Amino acid sequence: MNIVDRFLKYVSFHTTSDYNTNLTPSTPGQLVFAQYLAEELKAIGMSDVTLDTNGYIMATLPANTDADVPVIGFIAHMDTSPDMSGRNIKPRIVENYDGSDILLNEEQVIVLETAQYPEILNYVGQDLIVTDGTTLLGADDKAGLAEIVTAMEYLIQHPEIKHGKIRIGFTPDEEIGQGADHFDVKAFGAEWAYTMDGSEIGELEFENFNAASARVTIKGLNVHPGYAKHVMRNSMRIAHQFVSMLPRHETPEHTEGYEGFYHLTAMNGDVETSTLNYIIRDHDSDRFERRKKEMQHLVNKINAEFGEGTAVLELKDQYYNMREKVEPVKYIVDLAHAAMEEVGVKPIVKPIRGGTDGARLSFMGLPCPNISAGGHNFHGRFEYVPVQSMEKATQIIITIAKNLVNFKK
Repeated sequence: MNIVDRFLKYVSFHTTSDYNTNLTPSTPGQLVFAQYLAEELKAIGMSDVTLDTNGYIMATLPANTDADVPVIGFIAHMDTSPDMSGRNIKPRIVENYDGSDILLNEEQVIVLETAQYPEILNYVGQDLIVTDGTTLLGADDKAGLAEIVTAMEYLIQHPEIKHGKIRIGFTPDEEIGQGADHFDVKAFGAEWAYTMDGSEIGELEFENFNAASARVTIKGLNVHPGYAKHVMRNSMRIAHQFVSMLPRHETPEHTEGYEGFYHLTAMNGDVETSTLNYIIRDHDSDRFERRKKEMQHLVNKINAEFGEGTAVLELKDQYYNMREKVEPVKYIVDLAHAAMEEVGVKPIVKPIRGGTDGARLSFMGLPCPNISAGGHNFHGRFEYVPVQSMEKATQIIITIAKNLVNFKK
């Protein structure tokens, strides 16, 4: 199966993850997809294919050389973001893209505009896979899955390419920060791994945000509005006050590079109760800790004004900056860098303004830089992936495996 057909098959599975089920995987569609993947891996000739009850897949491509080669791994996630619907995705291939705006949906007049997404002009003459504008595409991270499986199939079909033992791992629930929760690093048995979960082709990342989630619950008091003076406490108005107390420009839409932020991801409420869901991000560990303390400080201020217990903060660390764990073994980044150059891809070494399973896995004993899967505009209706980027990412995997036979630390 070629990589395009494989990718289109993968996005037909509905695998949106869900923060609220407290299950692993968080949604049943992920397990259905995992069962399909496990059978596909067996069909292409992978060994030791396992699928556990939590939806984690592991498999082996045995070494075909007697050389002393480290065991490495490639990892991708099966779920898609809950930020936008991933059900009934209708992908379309725009062949030989001509550089104009792309009409995704004529009925709803949804247009992927070059003025808003000028980086698409880098792919003039290439073939783009787009959505119909009503769902995300799922290239995050089904492009990564397709690239890994296609690379393994190619190595199986070309035994003249010598390589060491390679392990692959596919995880559920990465998009809700739980992809590494039940990942068995010892059973995986690799010295290091790469997540195929980046965006633009050439991205190579070994730094990421420190991350936490925060949930602020505001408790109000409802009475008849005609008799509310000095009695009613409208939780929605208090929630609005809390939002306005955070730094206005420390949000995703005002930051870049190493700059951190507070991101309000959801708000719900009525007079009695309101909830605010945030994610907190910063590359610097000290600033990260200060951001969390600031959230508690503002909750304390709300309680001082409206009464103790009016605001309750639930704060949970999600993952940390992998640089601490990857930098001591920087040669694993150098290996990927060299492979990119060899296949004609310019490496773009940059910090991740987000996180991957690799961030947590690095702290679990599996150093795990991140390599581009090739897509753009993840988590939204304007997501797209160039076919040629997926093909190049597949070549990068194959080249890393090939070059490792003669690689010196």
